[in-house]
Amino acid sequence: MDIKIHSVRFDADKKLLDFINTKVSKLIQFNDDIIAAEVFLRLENSQDMENKITEIKVDIPGNNLFAKKQGKTFEEATDLAVDALRKQVKKKKDKLRNN
Repeated sequence: MDIKIHSVRFDADKKLLDFINTKVSKLIQFNDDIIAAEVFLRLENSQDMENKITEIKVDIPGNNLFAKKQGKTFEEATDLAVDALRKQVKKKKDKLRNN
């Protein structure tokens, strides 16, 4: 799976990039058909502590899955987004299996 990470208007450190790569690459366990994943890291302009946003788009043949989550850290937002995508991937695979 090809994983592209885009940090918008800031430079993500290697530790964060490695964390995201590890988390997103685990999605392949739930569906071998995943071609690529694109991750966008954004800082929201607000006074709120939960201003870190992670958006993940996963390419599966015939379908694109997407999750956008917000948290206090990029790690927290990434965990939430990967969990949401895991549910979507499982649901999609179950739907294909039942047809």
